[in-house]
Amino acid sequence: MDYTLKKNKVMTSITSSSYAVHFNETAYLRLNEHLSNANYSKIFILVDENTHNFCLAPFMAEIHGDYDFEVIEIEPGEINKNIETCTQVWEVLSELDADRKSVLINVGGGVVTDLGGFVASTFKRGINFINVPTTLLSMVDASVGGKTGVDLGALKNQVGVINQPEMVLVVSSFLQTLEERQMQSGFAEMLKHGLIKDHSYWNELKALSSLDAIDQLIYHSVTIKNEVVLQDPTEQNIRKILNYGHTLGHAVESYFLESPKHELLLHGEAIAVGMILEGYISYKLTGLSKDELEDIKATFLSNYPKVSFSPEDIEAILKLLKFDKKNSHGNINFVLLNKIGKPEIDVKVSQELLVESFAYYKN
Repeated sequence: MDYTLKKNKVMTSITSSSYAVHFNETAYLRLNEHLSNANYSKIFILVDENTHNFCLAPFMAEIHGDYDFEVIEIEPGEINKNIETCTQVWEVLSELDADRKSVLINVGGGVVTDLGGFVASTFKRGINFINVPTTLLSMVDASVGGKTGVDLGALKNQVGVINQPEMVLVVSSFLQTLEERQMQSGFAEMLKHGLIKDHSYWNELKALSSLDAIDQLIYHSVTIKNEVVLQDPTEQNIRKILNYGHTLGHAVESYFLESPKHELLLHGEAIAVGMILEGYISYKLTGLSKDELEDIKATFLSNYPKVSFSPEDIEAILKLLKFDKKNSHGNINFVLLNKIGKPEIDVKVSQELLVESFAYYKN
């Protein structure tokens, strides 16, 4: 796919429960207004090594005013999204005299915004934070909805809170800093939005040969996620549909994160596997048609390399399912599809069918 980006478009801000998602030029305008009015004692900017090198300077150039900034850098990658990194950031905040009137601006991908949001939500029982997602994945997914947190070892997002930022700033020019593989990772979450909510959007995305209309596509995905989150902020019911592909996908991602014999999978690559697996289970349990199942499989396999699983891999992955956040009363709860655009939540799946889904993926 061609990842050449056209000039940013002006788009209306999307209002969520207690904050707004602002885009491109409007994002910087609203940020400057906010900083001018908020009277923060100190402004901290959390980055990782990549966003420090490629995103921090252009971001800072758009901030107008004389403020007391401190930049905190963490190591990049999911492997560093843990409580040890949080402790380091908390300690730096303390050493630099952060108080409850400080703000933390998280400039980075999902690791930075998830971890930074959690750090801010817990430091001195909570300081303000602003998310500036710089990857496609974090723009369409990680920075919307107030989920913050870190991994526990290789287990995804086991520790965290739901807490809303002051604002989210989506500036699509940051995407020019990304490798194609990172863009593809984010594209998987966009495809998911079509599968759970909008068949026509799914058809539009799978037919793309380029992402030159990326602003409108990001806007559509953020709108879909925001509509779901507004109905169910704390994921008691309908918000669970956003986890389609993630029950098995997160287990695959966690296994590859801790297995020395496998290369790491990016989040979107693992979720792509999960969406095929859970598509097959949907075909067997909840009425997804054979044609739609084959459509899902063909779309993901045309966009993502096929992953090889040994019987031992599959056994280990399935053991990780017991740590999924949607579980309750000892049951593993899946989000499945009745058809594309119509999901069903809290479906129980047998061990035999889980194993069978990997055989379908393999063949």
